[in-house]
Amino acid sequence: MDQLLYASEVFINGLMTGVMYSLVALGFVLIYKASGVFNYAQGVMALFAALTLVGIMNGQVPFAHLINAMFGTHLDKFGWTVPAVLAIVLTAGVMVLLAILIEKLVLKHLVGQEPIILFMATIGLAYFLEGLGDVMWGADIKTLDVGLPQGISDTVEQLTDSWFGYGFFIDRLDIWATIIAALLVTALVAFAQYTKQGRAMRAVADDHQAALSVGISLQFIWIMVWSIAGFVALVAGIMWGTKSGVQFSLSLIALKALPVLMLGGFTSIPGAIVGGLIIGVGEKMFEFWIGPMVGGATENWFAYVLALIFLVFRPQGLFGERIIERV
Repeated sequence: MDQLLYASEVFINGLMTGVMYSLVALGFVLIYKASGVFNYAQGVMALFAALTLVGIMNGQVPFAHLINAMFGTHLDKFGWTVPAVLAIVLTAGVMVLLAILIEKLVLKHLVGQEPIILFMATIGLAYFLEGLGDVMWGADIKTLDVGLPQGISDTVEQLTDSWFGYGFFIDRLDIWATIIAALLVTALVAFAQYTKQGRAMRAVADDHQAALSVGISLQFIWIMVWSIAGFVALVAGIMWGTKSGVQFSLSLIALKALPVLMLGGFTSIPGAIVGGLIIGVGEKMFEFWIGPMVGGATENWFAYVLALIFLVFRPQGLFGERIIERV
């Protein structure tokens, strides 16, 4: 009985971890639905958003290290702090500005190009943003605290202890991440399915030139979608940055989003959530049941093996659209 209860706790924690993966995968899906390309820079966007948020909250001078090296000054901070809510709003504004610059400087010149060209552009963008974040805010590990509750949920522990005689350890931050992800998914699904802009977004993904011919503005659609993806990256950056600190390894969460997308489908917003939950639960339960038999550390590779199996038998994912090409 104790083993079953412990497995249930592992299962629930896997669901919570899966939600965190899904927050990153959502950004990939949005960009793919609007441009038909995998945005390699999404993980770095989450890192850049988290770095910017911490910098604004702490009143840090942007490019302080560069300015000090060039002019021999000793700049560090402005001497004030910014409330978390205002800092989040300002950071969202920075991500919108970033979306506008990406459209003006990169996407505008790649209209009608092959998807591989756009993909290569996002690789370059990823490394540029990582370097820009380093120069702007420094490479040291930062603590992010926007007021979200952390630590074990006493309520859940007491309830499960009274019901089963075993208290479940559930992090309050994971509970909040689940609630926020549910709200985000509901809003994004409604936007994509029931708004004029959402339909235009899907048209742009199908064919850039055809979308232009019917009066759809690629400039507006791309700025809108990259802005939304930037906001999703900000939310993911807040959650992951609060959980494990804001550091440059944060950009590597994009790698765990790949299996999520392969399972859920590159074109499905709900699929990003379902895929994240499957990966989160699967890797935790596999480590719990099979890990001890094979020496542990299965969480590092389980998701990719599962994704490989899906690629072989269902390459479009659970919710992705089957691509049919006539020849």
